[in-house]
Amino acid sequence: MEPRNYTHVSAFFLLGLSEDTEMQPLLFGLFLSMYLITFIGNLLIILAIITDSHLHTPMYFFLSNLSFADICFTSTTVPKMLLNIQMQSKVITYEGCLIQMYFFMLFGVLDNFILTVMAYDRFVAICHPLHYTVIMNPKFCSLLLLVSWLLSVLDSLLHSLMVFQLSFCTELEIPHFFCELNQIVQLSCSDTFLNDLVMYFTSAVLVIISPTGIFLSYSKILSSILRISSAGGKYKAFSTCGSHLSVVSLFYGTSVGVYLSSSVTQNSKESAIVSVMYTVVTPMLNPFIYSLRNKDTKQALRNLFS
Repeated sequence: MEPRNYTHVSAFFLLGLSEDTEMQPLLFGLFLSMYLITFIGNLLIILAIITDSHLHTPMYFFLSNLSFADICFTSTTVPKMLLNIQMQSKVITYEGCLIQMYFFMLFGVLDNFILTVMAYDRFVAICHPLHYTVIMNPKFCSLLLLVSWLLSVLDSLLHSLMVFQLSFCTELEIPHFFCELNQIVQLSCSDTFLNDLVMYFTSAVLVIISPTGIFLSYSKILSSILRISSAGGKYKAFSTCGSHLSVVSLFYGTSVGVYLSSSVTQNSKESAIVSVMYTVVTPMLNPFIYSLRNKDTKQALRNLFS
């Protein structure tokens, strides 16, 4: 058995997207801009929904929570990256790394569940319009959100506690701009079989439950829309879920793209660059999709500034 050089871990080193010093000011400006757009855009969506009584419906209730999750999701990674670039440091403490990993997983999984719940909301609205207000009552909507939060917290807590049990060697460099679960597990000198098993099992469950729920909801929605006789009725029915479908396609499309790219290439740096799509770009684009494609949201934003 090969000797292992175990050490008490006090910090990890985030290698970031590039070690080129000339690239750092460009990366800082680019990510600061994207973060501010993400934060302000999603915050405006939340404020518009809160201040406009016409948007106090289940669909916009879930949208405001999606925007909140997106703000938190991006805030777990980008500010630390910007701080490291500004301070010319790659260090993140062991505790800080685990906390970042925990909240990144929490809000990523929460995004996943909220998108699934929003698909169910559109299914009820289009396929059972006469019973919509009865089924999607405030109590039931709150319950769906609570379950989404609980499942997200439990999933993140499970992985974090398992990582907490691992031992690490002297190799503490993470080829990423944030503490990602898989990267941390790969640095461990301990037996990671159980960690890998739980990681793949929970990922498989999430991949099966959420996309399947969304697919079933939209298959029923499509079937109902096709039964509408008038073209205007079909357009109106589809327009109510067009924005959500765009966000779902962007979220899962970028996630699948990152997974496929990491499977094809062994270059961790390239995988880190591709992961920017779902960690930063997707949350940034969501407010634009909902504001540009949804006339109610656009009107609420106008009222917010008037």
